[in-house]
Amino acid sequence: MAFHIRDEATDRAVRALARKLGVGLTEAVKMAVENELKRQVNEMSLRDRIKPLQAQIGLGKANGGHA
Repeated sequence: MAFHIRDEATDRAVRALARKLGVGLTEAVKMAVENELKRQVNEMSLRDRIKPLQAQIGLGKANGGHA
């Protein structure tokens, strides 16, 4: 489950973030990854973001698959 960061710049960045946030290294990595994933989702177009919701409630089929 563990991984080893071999890049010195990445190690420094994670340690700096952990210090700034007052958290451990694992928490700093977790927060950074979660924030990046959220950012990526927010960069998706509105159409792409609502497709899963449309599929859940069946809207994709009701209008011929066009949003």
